[in-house]
Amino acid sequence: MPAASTPAALGFRMPAEWESQAAVWLSWPHNLDTWPRHFRPIPAKFAEIVAHISRREKVRINLARPLQKRARSLINRAGAELANVEFFDHPTNDAWCRDHGPIFVKNDRTGEVALTDWRYNAWGDKYPPYDRDNKIPPRIGAALGLRRFENDMVLEGGSLDVNGAGLLLTTEACLLNKNRNPQLTRVQIEQNLRDWLGVHTILWLGDGIIGDDTDGHIDDLSRFFSADGIVTVVEPNRRDKNHRILQENLERLKSLRTTAGKKFKLAELPMPKPCFCEGQQMPASYANFLVINGAVLMPAFRQPRRDAAAAEVLAGCFPGREIVPIDCLDLVWGLGTLHCISQQQPA
Repeated sequence: MPAASTPAALGFRMPAEWESQAAVWLSWPHNLDTWPRHFRPIPAKFAEIVAHISRREKVRINLARPLQKRARSLINRAGAELANVEFFDHPTNDAWCRDHGPIFVKNDRTGEVALTDWRYNAWGDKYPPYDRDNKIPPRIGAALGLRRFENDMVLEGGSLDVNGAGLLLTTEACLLNKNRNPQLTRVQIEQNLRDWLGVHTILWLGDGIIGDDTDGHIDDLSRFFSADGIVTVVEPNRRDKNHRILQENLERLKSLRTTAGKKFKLAELPMPKPCFCEGQQMPASYANFLVINGAVLMPAFRQPRRDAAAAEVLAGCFPGREIVPIDCLDLVWGLGTLHCISQQQPA
């Protein structure tokens, strides 16, 4: 049973991404070291993404006040609905809002939206400093007047995906990594997820894709598209380094069961051909899509055939939503794309 004061005990749960949203949060890019020698196109790319989201819902942006004028100009030039764009004077170290931002939860009985605030250590202390990023959840909570539930466990939003009906999907490579919570057992980690995110079952996959510096975030691998459906990336080329990793994950998914004890509906999503920059393979994946009100923003990698094939799969997973491909080849040099930079706030 969850402790009496945990979000789950109070009736909160983390909604699925396809449920109605009030806003999407971003943290504006300013750290040149995140895209070394290739930062120049990044702010305009963020502005393009803001424009797409703003046509369907609010975009809320963490950004220190001195940088806001330039960002606003780029967003305006990108054709955003400016009435739907809100800036918050929240300084950050970096741009990965999925991981340093809050994970929102909702109480279906009262309608209250609250936030869970986990400890953030930049994926195992890989990229200090991260002190400003760690302050983003309390800053957002204060700015919006939302209740905040704090947990000292290290957890990033990109490491998990939920179906909104009690199931949570994650990876052993990330959540059981000793650079996160060496003091916690697997059982304790699972209980924290249940108590704070309102889930009842944790579904474990194995390793993440090549080039992923997060130690295997689920949002580059496998994502729920319905309560009993999971879309997962596959790589049929046996010579590709991702082939074995993704095949093993596919086999695990086939062995998992829904709450009703049935097999999941599985949709296989192609991987883009390996993307390199300066000789380094980047973690390019079509699974790093973002679901928003009425649409799915899909990362594209200037590979017309594969981009189109991925869009077709996602269209089948999300009928009634527009699939919007966004060129993310420059963005992924920072080692993440659309899902990594964003965090949805439930309506």
